[in-house]
Order: sequence, then structure tokens, then C-alpha cells
Amino acid sequence: MFTVSTRRWFFLIATGIAVNAIAIFPAKAQLRLYNPTSIASDKEIADTLTEKDIPTGEGGFARDYYVELQKGDQVAIDLTSDEFDTMLMLIAEDGSTVAENDDGPDGSTNSLLFSRIAENGNYIVRVRAFGETSGGKFNLKLTRLKSVNK
Repeated sequence: MFTVSTRRWFFLIATGIAVNAIAIFPAKAQLRLYNPTSIASDKEIADTLTEKDIPTGEGGFARDYYVELQKGDQVAIDLTSDEFDTMLMLIAEDGSTVAENDDGPDGSTNSLLFSRIAENGNYIVRVRAFGETSGGKFNLKLTRLKSVNK
């Protein structure tokens, strides 16, 4: 028959053993840290989306780029690929989606989005494969549009 203090002591020993057992088998850390590449205006990036990129949870993968934008900026972001069905997202610092596009206006599976920026900040341009397509080579270009004064 165990007393209350004996039960507590037994629980502490059992818990300590479990904690020590966990410490014996450390978890492997992810080798690649999240570090999006900067994208400059009017510079085209040629890159490749692979299984080593960010899993989307929908069977595909994504790659992020960051850009600093100012309130009032108007941007056009163009994503093309001959190897996969592209999907493009512009994401604000708080994680909210500012704009996204699956298929461009030309009826192809390339993506083109336009957005007027409401707040200063660092934004994420996310390149991803639509659905469960794995990826491949792509070209990405961000253009800051200039307003025409009359």
C-alpha cells in the first residue's frame, strides 16, 4: 500500500526517467534555415522549385523571396515556367495574403499579379506549384509601376 508521499516520489522518479530517456535520443534539427532571398525591382530571377523547398501541405512546394515596399507602391509580379503550373502570392509582414494569382490573363498556367501597397514593410513573394505538381525551373520578375502624372 502506497502513501501519498510515496506516490509523489514514485511519480517524480518515473517522470525523471522519461525525461532522461528523451534526452538520450535528441531530435534531428532541420539543416536548412528559413532565409528568403531578396528580390530587386526589374531584375529577373531564374530559379528552380524542388522538394527541398517549403512543403505547402497540399502536396506541392513553395519558395519565398522578400522585398521592401512602401505605402502607395504599385507592383506587377510575373512568374513563368514551362515545367509546372505556377501559383504566386504576395504576403504582408503579419502573414496576411495581400494578393495571389494562379493563371495569368493570357490563359496560360503562368501567374501575374498586380497590387497597390497599403503599408510600408517587408513583404514575401511566394512562388509555388499549384496543387500537387512538384516544381521545376521558373522565372520571377517584380516591377514597380510608375504613376503617370497629367
